[in-house]
Amino acid sequence: MNTSALRVPTEMEVSNNYNNNMSQIENGYGSHQLPTKSITIDSQMKVTDDDGHALRSGNLWTASAHVITAVIGSGVLSLAWSMAQLGWIAGPLVLLAFALVTYYTSLLLADCYRSPDSETGKRNYNYIDAVKANLGGINTWFCGVVQYTNLVGTAIGYTITASISMVAIGRSDCFHEQGNHALCHISNNPYMALFGAIQLVLSQIPDFSRISSLSIIAAVMSFSYSFIGLGLGVHKTIENGRILGSANGPSIGDVSQEDKVWQIFQALGNIAFAYTFSNILIEIQDTLKSPPAEYKTMNKATLLGISTTTMFYMSVGCFGYAAFGNDAPGNLLTGFGFYSPFWLVDFANACIVVHLVGAYQVYSQPIFAFVEDWASNTWPKNKFLQKEVPVNSLLCGPLPISPFRLIWRSFFVIFTVIVAMLLPFFNDIVGLMGAFAFWPLTVYFPVEMYIAKSKISRWSSKWVALQILNLICLAVSIAAGLGSIAGVIKDLNNYSPFKTTY
Repeated sequence: MNTSALRVPTEMEVSNNYNNNMSQIENGYGSHQLPTKSITIDSQMKVTDDDGHALRSGNLWTASAHVITAVIGSGVLSLAWSMAQLGWIAGPLVLLAFALVTYYTSLLLADCYRSPDSETGKRNYNYIDAVKANLGGINTWFCGVVQYTNLVGTAIGYTITASISMVAIGRSDCFHEQGNHALCHISNNPYMALFGAIQLVLSQIPDFSRISSLSIIAAVMSFSYSFIGLGLGVHKTIENGRILGSANGPSIGDVSQEDKVWQIFQALGNIAFAYTFSNILIEIQDTLKSPPAEYKTMNKATLLGISTTTMFYMSVGCFGYAAFGNDAPGNLLTGFGFYSPFWLVDFANACIVVHLVGAYQVYSQPIFAFVEDWASNTWPKNKFLQKEVPVNSLLCGPLPISPFRLIWRSFFVIFTVIVAMLLPFFNDIVGLMGAFAFWPLTVYFPVEMYIAKSKISRWSSKWVALQILNLICLAVSIAAGLGSIAGVIKDLNNYSPFKTTY
C-alpha cells in the first residue's frame, strides 16, 4: 500500500491548491476549458424548438386570447335574431349544443397537432398538415378547399360587418340630431375601403406569432361590445316591464311557413358561424411553447375560450331576444333597436370595428402562410421571394418586409374588399360561412382523424357514436346552407351593387 497517498495535506497546501484552481477557472477553465461546440449547442437549444424553428413563446393566455378573438366575432351580433327564429325553448338548447360539439371536437383536433404521438411526434404546422398526416389522400385536397375558402369568406364577412358598424356610428349621430325617424341613409363602400386600407398595413405582419398583441386588444374589444350589448338588452327588458318573445318564435301567419323554415335554417348557420374557430386551431396551437405538451395547453385554452364565449352568447342572445322579441334586429348593435344613449351605441360599434381589425388578421394569416410556403417551396432560389427588408414598427417591433408579401397580400385585401362591396348582406353571409365550415372543419375531419389515430375499430360502439354525430352535424350544415342561400336570393331582389345604402 502506498502510505503517502493517505497523507493529510497541510493548511498551506490546501490554500495554494484552491488559489491555483480559482486562477484556472477565471482564465477560462485552464486545461479543462469547455469546447466551443458545446456552448453553441447549449445556445441553440435556447433559441430553437425541436423542429429547428424559432423558439415558440405562446402560453395559455395568448392562446385563449386568440380563441376568444376568433370565436367572439360578428356572430355574437346575430344571436338575438337567431334566438328569435328558434324561440325560447329551442334557442338556448341549440346554442348550448353547438358549444358542446365544438368543444368536444376541438379536443380531438388539438390531439392531432403531433403525429403519431401526441407529445413527441412530428409537428403538423396547420390544419392541412394534420389531415395529411392522419388521413391523407383526397381528404387533404378536400380540407384545403374547404378551409381556405372559409378563411377567405370570413375575411369578406368581417369586412362587411366592420363597415356596417362604421355606418351605424354615422347613422346614430344622424338620428341623435334629426330624430329616430330620419332617413339617414349612408353608403358603406367608403368604410369598406377604409377598413381595407388598415388591413393593407397590418397584413405586412409576417406571421401568426407576431399578432399576439393585436389579438389581446381585439379580445378586450370583443368583451367590451358584448358587455354593452348585454347591458342595453337588460336595460330595454326592464324598460319594457316584461320579457318578450315566444316559446317557438314567430307564428305561422306573422310569417309564411316557407319563410319560417328558411329563417330557422339560417339561424342554425348563424350560430354555427358564431362558434367557428376550428379552421385556425392548429395554427394557434403551433404558437405554444412546451413543456407542457401543446395539446394540454390548447385543451385548457379551448375550455376557457368556449366557456367564456358561451356565457356571453347565452346572455347577449337571450337578453336581446327578451328586449325585442320576434322583432329582434339581424345585427343587435346596428339594427337600431337601441337609439340611446347614442354615445354608448357609438362606442360599442367602435369596439366592433377594432375587434374585427384584429380578427381579420387572425383568420388571414393562415392563408398568407399557405401561399408563401407554397411559393417558397416551388421556387426556392428565387431572390424576389426570399428578399426581406427590416422595418421598425410601433405595434410589433422590427418587421422584415418582403416585396412578394407586399404585393400578394395587398392583392388579397383588395379582393376581399371588392367582394364585400358586391355582397354586403350581413346575416346571409354569416349564415352561409357558418354552414359551409361547420360540418367539415369542426366535426368531420377532427372525428375522422381521431378514429384513424386511435385505431378505433369499425362498428364498435365508439365508432358508431362518432359517425352518428357526423351525420347529425352534416344535416345541420346542409339545412343552414339552404336557408342562407335562400336569404341571399331574397336580398338580391332589392339590391344594386355599389349603390345600396343603409
